[in-house]
Amino acid sequence: MRLNEDPAAFEAFYRRHVDAVMKFVVRRVSDPHLAADLTADIFLATLEHAYVPERGSEIAWLYGVARNVVSAQHRKAAREARAAGRVAGRRLMDDDDLVRMEERIDAERRTRSALEAIRGLPEGERAVLELVVIDQLTVTEAAKALGIRQVTARVRLHRARRALENVASPSTVYLEGHA
Repeated sequence: MRLNEDPAAFEAFYRRHVDAVMKFVVRRVSDPHLAADLTADIFLATLEHAYVPERGSEIAWLYGVARNVVSAQHRKAAREARAAGRVAGRRLMDDDDLVRMEERIDAERRTRSALEAIRGLPEGERAVLELVVIDQLTVTEAAKALGIRQVTARVRLHRARRALENVASPSTVYLEGHA
């Protein structure tokens, strides 16, 4: 029986079993809000799965669903506790820290724009630019590494630099590289 296909059947099913499910849940959790949420989650889960009478009674099936939902909640709570434990004892950021972080983010905005622009370059231009600027090869060495002529490498490097002029700033001076 698919409870999600018949609202009246679901309502009757819910009314028949809500008290038993709630008792099942409150024996396993102590927070009343969590118990209410888990009970709702259990009945939502029943909408996703079909009850098959041949496998046992409705309540046995429902307790199986409930056990899975409650177990998942316990695993989630354990993960959250481990995460909180890793953070415990560490200094949280204060207002001055947040201001400094915002200043760093603002200072790096142009660099992020430059890196985004580099990713938008055609492959050939990007490859030459990366070899010359990041890997510090000469244009001749970059041409050899890419298996292209030196003049082709120079043209691609020139095009890449021209395409990046829009984002040039003190943080992107490194794009000048060496020829």
